[in-house]
Amino acid sequence: MREKLSTLYGKDGTKKVLSSLISIVIGLVIGAIVVFIVGLITPKISLSGAWDGVRIIFAGIFTTGRGSTGVLTWGFNAANWGNMLFRATPLIMTGLSVAVAFKTGLFNIGAPGQYLMGTMVTLMIALGIPSTAVPAGVIWVLAFLGGMLAGALWGAIPGLVKAFLNINEVLACIMTNWIAANLVTWMFDISNFKNVVENTKSGYIYKTSFNGVATPKLGLDKIFPGSQVNAGILIAIVLAVAMYIMMNKTTLGYELKACGANRHSARYAGIRDKRNIVLSMAIAGALAAAGASLYYLAGNTEFFWSTYQSLPATGFNGIPVALLALNNPIGVVFAAVFMAMLDIVGLQLTNLTAYNEYITDVIIAVIVYLAAFSLVIRMWLTGRRKKKENTAAIPQEAKITDQTPDALVQPEEGGEAE
Repeated sequence: MREKLSTLYGKDGTKKVLSSLISIVIGLVIGAIVVFIVGLITPKISLSGAWDGVRIIFAGIFTTGRGSTGVLTWGFNAANWGNMLFRATPLIMTGLSVAVAFKTGLFNIGAPGQYLMGTMVTLMIALGIPSTAVPAGVIWVLAFLGGMLAGALWGAIPGLVKAFLNINEVLACIMTNWIAANLVTWMFDISNFKNVVENTKSGYIYKTSFNGVATPKLGLDKIFPGSQVNAGILIAIVLAVAMYIMMNKTTLGYELKACGANRHSARYAGIRDKRNIVLSMAIAGALAAAGASLYYLAGNTEFFWSTYQSLPATGFNGIPVALLALNNPIGVVFAAVFMAMLDIVGLQLTNLTAYNEYITDVIIAVIVYLAAFSLVIRMWLTGRRKKKENTAAIPQEAKITDQTPDALVQPEEGGEAE
Protein backbone atom coordinates (compact mmCIF):
# COMPACT_ATOMS: atom_id res chain seq x y z
CA MET A 1 0.00 0.00 0.00
CA ARG A 2 2.82 2.32 0.91
CA GLU A 3 4.54 1.62 -2.38
CA LYS A 4 1.36 2.36 -4.31
CA LEU A 5 0.93 5.69 -2.51
CA SER A 6 4.59 6.53 -3.15
CA THR A 7 4.18 5.74 -6.85
CA LEU A 8 1.01 7.84 -7.03
CA TYR A 9 2.71 10.72 -5.25
CA GLY A 10 5.62 10.55 -7.67
CA LYS A 11 3.43 11.11 -10.73
CA ASP A 12 3.55 14.56 -12.29
CA GLY A 13 -0.25 14.76 -12.47
CA THR A 14 -0.54 14.17 -8.73
CA LYS A 15 1.93 16.97 -8.04
CA LYS A 16 -0.05 19.30 -10.27
CA VAL A 17 -3.27 18.54 -8.41
CA LEU A 18 -1.55 18.95 -5.04
CA SER A 19 -0.03 22.28 -6.09
CA SER A 20 -3.48 23.61 -7.04
CA LEU A 21 -5.02 22.34 -3.80
CA ILE A 22 -2.22 23.94 -1.78
CA SER A 23 -2.87 27.23 -3.61
CA ILE A 24 -6.56 27.02 -2.73
CA VAL A 25 -5.97 26.17 0.93
CA ILE A 26 -3.39 28.94 1.42
CA GLY A 27 -5.70 31.42 -0.31
CA LEU A 28 -8.63 30.48 1.93
CA VAL A 29 -6.49 30.64 5.07
CA ILE A 30 -5.11 34.08 4.18
CA GLY A 31 -8.64 35.25 3.33
CA ALA A 32 -9.90 33.99 6.68
CA ILE A 33 -7.07 35.79 8.48
CA VAL A 34 -7.92 39.03 6.66
CA VAL A 35 -11.60 38.60 7.53
CA PHE A 36 -10.75 37.98 11.17
CA ILE A 37 -8.43 41.00 11.43
CA VAL A 38 -10.92 43.30 9.70
CA GLY A 39 -13.62 42.07 12.08
CA LEU A 40 -11.48 42.77 15.14
CA ILE A 41 -10.60 46.32 14.12
CA THR A 42 -14.14 47.23 12.97
CA PRO A 43 -16.41 48.10 15.90
CA LYS A 44 -19.67 47.18 14.15
CA ILE A 45 -18.45 43.65 13.41
CA SER A 46 -16.87 42.56 16.71
CA LEU A 47 -15.41 39.16 17.59
CA SER A 48 -18.59 37.14 17.01
CA GLY A 49 -19.09 38.75 13.61
CA ALA A 50 -15.48 38.01 12.72
CA TRP A 51 -15.97 34.35 13.63
CA ASP A 52 -19.10 34.22 11.46
CA GLY A 53 -17.11 35.72 8.59
CA VAL A 54 -14.37 33.10 8.93
CA ARG A 55 -16.93 30.29 8.90
CA ILE A 56 -18.62 31.72 5.81
CA ILE A 57 -15.26 31.89 4.01
CA PHE A 58 -14.76 28.15 4.44
CA ALA A 59 -18.36 26.93 4.25
CA GLY A 60 -20.51 29.79 2.96
CA ILE A 61 -22.11 27.58 0.33
CA PHE A 62 -23.74 25.60 3.15
CA THR A 63 -25.18 28.64 4.92
CA THR A 64 -28.97 28.82 4.96
CA GLY A 65 -29.25 32.21 6.66
CA ARG A 66 -29.82 33.31 10.23
CA GLY A 67 -32.37 31.83 12.59
CA SER A 68 -34.83 33.70 14.77
CA THR A 69 -32.09 34.18 17.37
CA GLY A 70 -29.70 35.68 14.83
CA VAL A 71 -27.39 32.66 14.79
CA LEU A 72 -26.10 31.33 11.47
CA THR A 73 -27.89 28.19 10.32
CA TRP A 74 -26.35 25.51 8.13
CA GLY A 75 -27.58 22.92 5.67
CA PHE A 76 -28.22 22.34 1.96
CA ASN A 77 -29.06 25.68 0.37
CA ALA A 78 -30.54 24.71 -3.00
CA ALA A 79 -30.62 28.29 -4.32
CA ASN A 80 -26.95 28.85 -3.50
CA TRP A 81 -25.87 25.61 -5.14
CA GLY A 82 -27.95 26.22 -8.24
CA ASN A 83 -26.71 29.79 -8.63
CA MET A 84 -23.14 28.55 -8.16
CA LEU A 85 -23.56 26.16 -11.10
CA PHE A 86 -25.19 28.90 -13.16
CA ARG A 87 -22.32 31.30 -12.52
CA ALA A 88 -19.78 28.56 -13.20
CA THR A 89 -21.14 27.94 -16.72
CA PRO A 90 -19.57 30.97 -18.48
CA LEU A 91 -16.43 30.60 -16.36
CA ILE A 92 -15.98 27.04 -17.62
CA MET A 93 -16.14 28.28 -21.21
CA THR A 94 -13.77 31.23 -20.79
CA GLY A 95 -11.44 29.02 -18.76
CA LEU A 96 -11.44 26.46 -21.59
CA SER A 97 -10.76 29.28 -24.04
CA VAL A 98 -7.64 30.36 -22.19
CA ALA A 99 -6.53 26.78 -21.45
CA VAL A 100 -6.74 25.57 -25.06
CA ALA A 101 -4.72 28.57 -26.23
CA PHE A 102 -2.15 27.97 -23.47
CA LYS A 103 -1.77 24.36 -24.60
CA THR A 104 -0.78 25.60 -28.03
CA GLY A 105 1.69 28.15 -26.69
CA LEU A 106 -0.60 31.18 -27.02
CA PHE A 107 -1.90 33.58 -24.37
CA ASN A 108 -5.52 34.38 -25.20
CA ILE A 109 -6.15 37.57 -23.29
CA GLY A 110 -8.80 38.39 -25.89
CA ALA A 111 -11.53 36.31 -24.25
CA PRO A 112 -13.44 39.47 -23.10
CA GLY A 113 -13.74 40.72 -26.68
CA GLN A 114 -14.70 37.29 -27.98
CA TYR A 115 -17.25 37.04 -25.16
CA LEU A 116 -18.77 40.38 -26.22
CA MET A 117 -18.99 39.42 -29.88
CA GLY A 118 -20.71 36.19 -28.90
CA THR A 119 -23.10 38.18 -26.72
CA MET A 120 -24.02 40.57 -29.53
CA VAL A 121 -24.66 37.94 -32.22
CA THR A 122 -26.46 35.60 -29.81
CA LEU A 123 -28.86 38.27 -28.58
CA MET A 124 -29.52 39.67 -32.04
CA ILE A 125 -30.40 36.24 -33.42
CA ALA A 126 -32.41 35.22 -30.34
CA LEU A 127 -34.41 38.45 -30.39
CA GLY A 128 -34.41 39.14 -34.13
CA ILE A 129 -36.07 35.96 -35.37
CA PRO A 130 -39.74 35.95 -34.30
CA SER A 131 -40.67 32.82 -32.39
CA THR A 132 -44.11 32.98 -33.98
CA ALA A 133 -42.53 32.04 -37.31
CA VAL A 134 -39.68 29.77 -36.19
CA PRO A 135 -39.76 27.32 -33.23
CA ALA A 136 -38.02 28.66 -30.13
CA GLY A 137 -35.75 25.61 -29.95
CA VAL A 138 -34.46 26.23 -33.47
CA ILE A 139 -33.85 29.90 -32.65
CA TRP A 140 -31.90 28.82 -29.55
CA VAL A 141 -29.63 26.54 -31.59
CA LEU A 142 -29.09 29.21 -34.26
CA ALA A 143 -28.28 31.82 -31.61
CA PHE A 144 -25.84 29.52 -29.83
CA LEU A 145 -24.03 28.46 -33.00
CA GLY A 146 -24.08 32.01 -34.35
CA GLY A 147 -22.49 33.32 -31.17
CA MET A 148 -19.77 30.68 -31.32
CA LEU A 149 -19.08 31.49 -34.97
CA ALA A 150 -18.77 35.21 -34.16
CA GLY A 151 -16.31 34.44 -31.36
CA ALA A 152 -14.32 32.12 -33.63
CA LEU A 153 -13.99 34.80 -36.31
CA TRP A 154 -13.01 37.42 -33.73
CA GLY A 155 -10.48 35.08 -32.13
CA ALA A 156 -8.98 34.23 -35.52
CA ILE A 157 -7.88 37.85 -36.01
CA PRO A 158 -5.07 37.75 -33.39
CA GLY A 159 -4.22 34.27 -34.71
CA LEU A 160 -3.80 35.60 -38.24
CA VAL A 161 -1.54 38.50 -37.27
CA LYS A 162 0.49 36.14 -35.06
CA ALA A 163 0.88 33.50 -37.76
CA PHE A 164 1.58 35.72 -40.76
CA LEU A 165 2.99 38.96 -39.29
CA ASN A 166 4.56 37.54 -36.11
CA ILE A 167 2.80 40.19 -34.00
CA ASN A 168 2.45 39.15 -30.37
CA GLU A 169 -1.03 37.76 -29.75
CA VAL A 170 -1.33 39.61 -26.43
CA LEU A 171 -1.06 43.01 -28.16
CA ALA A 172 -3.46 41.94 -30.89
CA CYS A 173 -5.96 40.62 -28.32
CA ILE A 174 -5.89 43.86 -26.34
CA MET A 175 -6.67 45.82 -29.50
CA THR A 176 -9.50 43.50 -30.54
CA ASN A 177 -10.94 43.65 -27.00
CA TRP A 178 -11.54 47.38 -27.15
CA ILE A 179 -12.66 47.31 -30.76
CA ALA A 180 -15.25 44.70 -29.77
CA ALA A 181 -16.38 46.75 -26.76
CA ASN A 182 -17.05 49.87 -28.85
CA LEU A 183 -18.46 47.92 -31.79
CA VAL A 184 -20.97 46.09 -29.59
CA THR A 185 -21.98 49.35 -27.91
CA TRP A 186 -22.54 51.05 -31.25
CA MET A 187 -24.48 48.13 -32.75
CA PHE A 188 -26.86 47.90 -29.80
CA ASP A 189 -27.19 51.68 -29.67
CA ILE A 190 -28.61 51.76 -33.20
CA SER A 191 -30.67 48.58 -32.76
CA ASN A 192 -34.28 48.07 -31.70
CA PHE A 193 -33.40 45.61 -28.95
CA LYS A 194 -33.08 48.15 -26.14
CA ASN A 195 -35.36 47.46 -23.20
CA VAL A 196 -37.59 50.49 -22.71
CA VAL A 197 -40.45 48.58 -21.10
CA GLU A 198 -39.14 47.48 -17.72
CA ASN A 199 -38.76 50.70 -15.72
CA THR A 200 -37.36 52.57 -18.76
CA LYS A 201 -34.10 50.61 -18.76
CA SER A 202 -32.74 52.15 -21.93
CA GLY A 203 -29.23 50.86 -21.18
CA TYR A 204 -30.32 47.22 -21.19
CA ILE A 205 -31.21 44.71 -23.89
CA TYR A 206 -34.34 42.57 -23.75
CA LYS A 207 -34.03 39.19 -22.11
CA THR A 208 -34.24 36.36 -24.64
CA SER A 209 -37.37 35.12 -22.86
CA PHE A 210 -39.06 38.24 -24.32
CA ASN A 211 -39.08 36.26 -27.60
CA GLY A 212 -39.86 32.97 -25.87
CA VAL A 213 -36.26 31.72 -26.20
CA ALA A 214 -34.64 30.25 -23.09
CA THR A 215 -32.37 27.35 -22.17
CA PRO A 216 -34.42 24.40 -20.87
CA LYS A 217 -34.06 23.45 -17.21
CA LEU A 218 -34.12 19.66 -17.75
CA GLY A 219 -35.34 19.14 -14.19
CA LEU A 220 -32.49 21.05 -12.55
CA ASP A 221 -34.96 23.61 -11.24
CA LYS A 222 -36.55 20.80 -9.24
CA ILE A 223 -33.21 19.83 -7.70
CA PHE A 224 -32.17 23.45 -7.07
CA PRO A 225 -35.45 25.38 -6.60
CA GLY A 226 -35.23 29.14 -6.45
CA SER A 227 -32.01 29.33 -8.50
CA GLN A 228 -31.11 30.35 -12.05
CA VAL A 229 -29.50 27.04 -13.00
CA ASN A 230 -30.38 25.45 -16.33
CA ALA A 231 -29.04 22.90 -18.82
CA GLY A 232 -26.24 25.30 -19.79
CA ILE A 233 -24.00 23.74 -17.12
CA LEU A 234 -24.44 20.33 -18.75
CA ILE A 235 -23.52 21.74 -22.17
CA ALA A 236 -20.42 23.36 -20.67
CA ILE A 237 -19.31 20.06 -19.10
CA VAL A 238 -19.84 18.22 -22.41
CA LEU A 239 -17.74 20.81 -24.23
CA ALA A 240 -15.00 20.48 -21.60
CA VAL A 241 -14.90 16.70 -22.12
CA ALA A 242 -14.84 17.25 -25.89
CA MET A 243 -11.86 19.62 -25.56
CA TYR A 244 -10.04 17.07 -23.39
CA ILE A 245 -10.57 14.35 -25.98
CA MET A 246 -9.55 16.64 -28.84
CA MET A 247 -6.36 17.82 -27.15
CA ASN A 248 -5.23 14.40 -25.90
CA LYS A 249 -6.72 11.78 -28.21
CA THR A 250 -6.72 13.26 -31.71
CA THR A 251 -4.17 14.13 -34.38
CA LEU A 252 -5.38 17.74 -34.40
CA GLY A 253 -4.73 18.06 -30.67
CA TYR A 254 -1.25 16.60 -31.08
CA GLU A 255 -0.47 19.07 -33.86
CA LEU A 256 -1.74 22.01 -31.82
CA LYS A 257 0.38 21.02 -28.82
CA ALA A 258 3.39 20.39 -31.04
CA CYS A 259 3.12 23.92 -32.42
CA GLY A 260 2.88 25.22 -28.87
CA ALA A 261 5.96 23.28 -27.75
CA ASN A 262 8.13 24.44 -30.67
CA ARG A 263 6.64 26.05 -33.73
CA HIS A 264 9.76 25.67 -35.86
CA SER A 265 10.30 22.02 -35.00
CA ALA A 266 6.64 21.33 -35.77
CA ARG A 267 7.02 22.96 -39.17
CA TYR A 268 10.16 20.89 -39.84
CA ALA A 269 8.11 17.76 -39.01
CA GLY A 270 5.56 18.70 -41.67
CA ILE A 271 2.93 20.28 -39.42
CA ARG A 272 1.26 23.40 -40.82
CA ASP A 273 2.11 25.76 -37.99
CA LYS A 274 0.40 28.88 -39.35
CA ARG A 275 -2.87 27.08 -39.90
CA ASN A 276 -2.77 25.59 -36.42
CA ILE A 277 -2.05 28.93 -34.75
CA VAL A 278 -5.06 30.52 -36.45
CA LEU A 279 -7.19 27.46 -35.72
CA SER A 280 -6.18 27.44 -32.05
CA MET A 281 -7.22 31.07 -31.55
CA ALA A 282 -10.45 30.48 -33.49
CA ILE A 283 -11.33 27.55 -31.21
CA ALA A 284 -10.48 29.67 -28.16
CA GLY A 285 -12.70 32.48 -29.45
CA ALA A 286 -15.59 30.09 -30.09
CA LEU A 287 -15.36 28.73 -26.55
CA ALA A 288 -15.33 32.18 -24.97
CA ALA A 289 -18.32 33.22 -27.07
CA ALA A 290 -20.13 30.01 -26.09
CA GLY A 291 -19.87 31.16 -22.47
CA ALA A 292 -21.69 34.38 -23.36
CA SER A 293 -24.32 32.48 -25.35
CA LEU A 294 -25.07 30.09 -22.51
CA TYR A 295 -25.26 32.95 -20.02
CA TYR A 296 -27.64 35.21 -21.95
CA LEU A 297 -29.72 32.44 -23.52
CA ALA A 298 -30.74 31.50 -19.98
CA GLY A 299 -33.66 33.86 -20.47
CA ASN A 300 -33.33 35.46 -17.05
CA THR A 301 -30.27 37.67 -17.62
CA GLU A 302 -30.02 41.17 -19.06
CA PHE A 303 -27.12 42.64 -20.97
CA PHE A 304 -25.96 46.15 -20.17
CA TRP A 305 -24.89 47.36 -23.60
CA SER A 306 -22.83 50.43 -22.58
CA THR A 307 -19.70 48.32 -22.41
CA TYR A 308 -17.17 50.84 -23.67
CA GLN A 309 -16.37 51.85 -20.10
CA SER A 310 -15.18 48.36 -19.09
CA LEU A 311 -14.70 44.86 -20.46
CA PRO A 312 -16.68 41.91 -19.04
CA ALA A 313 -14.92 40.45 -16.01
CA THR A 314 -16.00 36.94 -17.01
CA GLY A 315 -13.56 37.02 -19.90
CA PHE A 316 -10.62 37.92 -17.68
CA ASN A 317 -11.70 35.48 -14.95
CA GLY A 318 -11.06 32.67 -17.40
CA ILE A 319 -7.34 33.29 -16.88
CA PRO A 320 -7.23 32.36 -13.15
CA VAL A 321 -9.58 29.44 -13.85
CA ALA A 322 -7.15 28.07 -16.47
CA LEU A 323 -4.15 28.72 -14.21
CA LEU A 324 -5.74 26.97 -11.26
CA ALA A 325 -6.71 24.02 -13.48
CA LEU A 326 -3.19 23.90 -14.93
CA ASN A 327 -4.77 24.11 -18.40
CA ASN A 328 -6.48 20.74 -18.04
CA PRO A 329 -9.97 20.91 -19.62
CA ILE A 330 -11.46 18.61 -16.97
CA GLY A 331 -9.74 20.57 -14.21
CA VAL A 332 -11.25 23.76 -15.65
CA VAL A 333 -14.73 22.51 -14.68
CA PHE A 334 -13.77 22.12 -11.02
CA ALA A 335 -11.76 25.37 -10.94
CA ALA A 336 -14.69 27.31 -12.43
CA VAL A 337 -17.12 25.83 -9.89
CA PHE A 338 -14.72 26.82 -7.10
CA MET A 339 -14.46 30.39 -8.42
CA ALA A 340 -18.25 30.57 -8.68
CA MET A 341 -18.50 29.31 -5.12
CA LEU A 342 -16.31 32.21 -3.99
CA ASP A 343 -18.76 34.59 -5.67
CA ILE A 344 -21.60 33.06 -3.68
CA VAL A 345 -19.49 33.29 -0.51
CA GLY A 346 -18.96 37.00 -1.21
CA LEU A 347 -22.71 37.52 -1.47
CA GLN A 348 -23.25 35.58 1.75
CA LEU A 349 -20.72 37.81 3.52
CA THR A 350 -22.63 40.87 2.36
CA ASN A 351 -26.09 39.54 3.17
CA LEU A 352 -25.37 37.85 6.51
CA THR A 353 -22.56 39.96 7.99
CA ALA A 354 -21.29 43.53 7.93
CA TYR A 355 -18.43 42.63 5.59
CA ASN A 356 -18.01 43.81 2.02
CA GLU A 357 -18.37 41.07 -0.62
CA TYR A 358 -15.21 42.26 -2.39
CA ILE A 359 -13.09 40.78 0.35
CA THR A 360 -13.40 37.55 -1.64
CA ASP A 361 -11.34 39.29 -4.33
CA VAL A 362 -8.44 39.17 -1.87
CA ILE A 363 -8.83 35.39 -1.63
CA ILE A 364 -9.04 35.00 -5.41
CA ALA A 365 -5.98 37.23 -5.88
CA VAL A 366 -3.92 35.13 -3.47
CA ILE A 367 -5.04 31.89 -5.11
CA VAL A 368 -4.22 33.24 -8.59
CA TYR A 369 -0.84 34.48 -7.39
CA LEU A 370 0.00 31.08 -5.97
CA ALA A 371 -1.40 29.28 -9.01
CA ALA A 372 0.97 31.29 -11.18
CA PHE A 373 3.79 29.91 -9.05
CA SER A 374 2.46 26.36 -9.15
CA LEU A 375 5.73 25.23 -10.73
CA VAL A 376 7.59 26.39 -7.60
CA ILE A 377 5.13 24.44 -5.43
CA ARG A 378 5.62 21.33 -7.60
CA MET A 379 9.41 21.71 -7.30
CA TRP A 380 9.01 21.94 -3.53
CA LEU A 381 6.91 18.78 -3.49
CA THR A 382 9.49 17.00 -5.69
CA GLY A 383 12.31 18.13 -3.41
CA ARG A 384 10.52 16.77 -0.34
CA ARG A 385 10.00 13.40 -2.05
CA LYS A 386 13.64 13.13 -3.11
CA LYS A 387 14.77 14.02 0.40
CA LYS A 388 12.60 11.26 1.86
CA GLU A 389 13.90 8.76 -0.69
CA ASN A 390 17.51 9.64 0.09
CA THR A 391 16.88 9.41 3.83
CA ALA A 392 15.29 6.00 3.42
CA ALA A 393 18.14 4.79 1.19
CA ILE A 394 20.96 5.55 3.66
CA PRO A 395 20.12 2.84 6.25
CA GLN A 396 19.59 0.33 3.46
CA GLU A 397 23.07 1.06 2.04
CA ALA A 398 24.59 0.74 5.49
CA LYS A 399 22.82 -2.58 5.99
CA ILE A 400 24.22 -3.93 2.73
CA THR A 401 27.75 -2.85 3.70
CA ASP A 402 27.54 -4.49 7.14
CA GLN A 403 26.26 -7.80 5.77
CA THR A 404 28.80 -8.30 3.00
CA PRO A 405 28.89 -12.02 2.07
CA ASP A 406 31.98 -13.93 3.24
CA ALA A 407 32.53 -15.11 -0.30
CA LEU A 408 33.42 -11.53 -1.24
CA VAL A 409 36.04 -11.23 1.53
CA GLN A 410 39.56 -11.77 0.27
CA PRO A 411 41.55 -14.39 2.27
CA GLU A 412 44.56 -13.27 4.22
CA GLU A 413 47.99 -13.76 2.67
CA GLY A 414 49.11 -17.33 3.11
CA GLY A 415 45.66 -18.47 4.20
CA GLU A 416 42.83 -20.20 2.43
CA ALA A 417 39.32 -19.10 1.97
CA GLU A 418 36.70 -21.24 3.62
